[in-house]
Amino acid sequence: MEFSATLSPSEKIQTNLEVDRFNKTLTVNGRKNSQELGKDDFLKLLMAQLTHQDPMEPMDNSQFIAQMAQFSSLEQMYNVSNGFTKMAQLMQSSEAAGSLGKMVELDVEGERIAGIAEGFTRGENPQIQVNGNFYDMDYVRAVYEN
Repeated sequence: MEFSATLSPSEKIQTNLEVDRFNKTLTVNGRKNSQELGKDDFLKLLMAQLTHQDPMEPMDNSQFIAQMAQFSSLEQMYNVSNGFTKMAQLMQSSEAAGSLGKMVELDVEGERIAGIAEGFTRGENPQIQVNGNFYDMDYVRAVYEN
């Protein structure tokens, strides 16, 4: 029996695919692999591009300005998205606070629950307290004056 330490081309391809598939599941420096580029990734790419450009043929000014404009747009979209998220949380918290002392009707996975809103929580996922239990605001179907 003969043993060969070299891989055939199809075995190399299969091995590379398996290694790539495994590497995509790893977390490196506390960061999980993602198919999305964030603002930090964009800056790293831009810095790498500037660092490794040919000094005899530097990047065209218009290209550099276009890339900086893209980065600025990305940063603003990120800020707007965060602002909308915070605004939605504040609106839900305000809605929960406005229902205190009122009769509320909840639909929790098909089960109808009614009672007086006794309290609420703020934060990323505001909740309302009815009959001693806390429920997500998404479950509130109606609020009535007593």
